Amino acid sequence: MYALFYDYVDNIVERRAPHRERHLALYRDWQKSGRLLMGGAVGDPPYGALIVFDVQDPSEVEAFAASDPYVLEGLVTERRVEPWAVV
Repeated sequence: MYALFYDYVDNIVERRAPHRERHLALYRDWQKSGRLLMGGAVGDPPYGALIVFDVQDPSEVEAFAASDPYVLEGLVTERRVEPWAVV
């Protein structure tokens, strides 16, 4: 398993609005396939996100991020993929 961490631009709530449906559609597609387990924004107001994947290779997580409208539209300032160990 792997975790994807995003850092967001300021005012993410307002700035994500035009891209939110496409972002959630991607999320749901990966969730339906069993590759994405859970995720969501971190902070109030949000400053980042955490998304957990059940995949064997971190390149799959990078593929998700590379196709995420939030990344493509410049709403994510930094991202990283880390192994996720469930205990």
